[in-house]
Amino acid sequence: MNDAVERRAAASVTAVFSYGFRPFFLGAACFAGLAVPAWIVMLSLGIGSTGLAAPREWHVHEMLFGFLPAVITGFVLTAVPNWTDRPAIHGRELAGLFGLWLAGRVVMAGPWVPPVFAAIVDAAYLLVLAGILWREIAGGKSWSHAPIGILLSFYAVANLLFHACELNGVATDLPERLALGLDMTLLAFIGGRVTPNFTREFLVQARRPEKPARFTHPDLAAIGMIASASAVWAIWSQGTVAGGLLILAGVLNLVRLSRWYGWCTWQEPLVFVLHWGYAWLVLALILLGCAALGVGLPKEDAVHALTTGAVGVMTLGIMTRASLGHTGRTRHADPATVAMYVLVTCGAILRVFGVGIGLPTGLVLGVAAFCWSGAYLLFAMVYGPYLLRPSQEE
Repeated sequence: MNDAVERRAAASVTAVFSYGFRPFFLGAACFAGLAVPAWIVMLSLGIGSTGLAAPREWHVHEMLFGFLPAVITGFVLTAVPNWTDRPAIHGRELAGLFGLWLAGRVVMAGPWVPPVFAAIVDAAYLLVLAGILWREIAGGKSWSHAPIGILLSFYAVANLLFHACELNGVATDLPERLALGLDMTLLAFIGGRVTPNFTREFLVQARRPEKPARFTHPDLAAIGMIASASAVWAIWSQGTVAGGLLILAGVLNLVRLSRWYGWCTWQEPLVFVLHWGYAWLVLALILLGCAALGVGLPKEDAVHALTTGAVGVMTLGIMTRASLGHTGRTRHADPATVAMYVLVTCGAILRVFGVGIGLPTGLVLGVAAFCWSGAYLLFAMVYGPYLLRPSQEE
């Protein structure tokens, strides 16, 4: 009996650290499901600062530099073998990387941790991840994917800048906007690749005549405009230039989205959700642009159109599809998966527009957190067993 248990445990550990999506998607989902409710509790009870940051900064940091990098890691490390024709990062190296990410979450939450030590441990993760990615790109001579390496390197720098500001008592607005700009660019780059590709695959299987546009110069222009607008907005968050560029980026990416025939995929939520997530990105760009011009929703609500909306929906869409596909399961959204998409969408809509229509702030934050975090907890419960066990095809 003991031998059988040990063999199953060993097989589970081997499976978990066989591909990047397994530990990091599950870790990101569990963290998102716990960290946002923890933030609401901190607000409600008036709990003071964590190890490095005050409650507001802790919440922002852990969403931008904790949760999202875990999802990015899971996607990138799983895609790297296809990009480079090199073996996947696995085993001890993957376990060590996941342990470093987890250590960052612990030291950032613990009020007993010396701030400098917390900053060093947390900042090390993105630096190591960027180093691994550059090693793989160089080893496979996959220079067409260098933009991902550049964006992740800048992301690591933004985290370093956040910690430098915190340790010196300076406002963290600049590194926060830098990270948000990088998030928008990554969503446009990665989401703009996988969404039309998966749509094309679905339409072929459905024997539909529509064909999403291939990646061409209009796509480069749309991504480039996001990168340019984000850079300007990060430095000058208010004004005509930043606002105009963000709105223009939103319009260009709306045109880009319209070329992918997303309305033809409504019968398969696993594909349609990616279009829905990209639509949130378009909305976030326009709302941020309007906020920079001093019209429309407040800047905080516009930011949440990006974080709870575009990031929340797109990450769940990618996590669910990749988890099904890479564990040998049918790529179809079951009712539980659809419930995740509905929950994250409801949480985003309520967080972005709830206060603006007159709902009490406390009610908005509580219910939005319940819905948004609930979507990720549901992912952990439903998809966790898939990620912890060997693939069906193994």
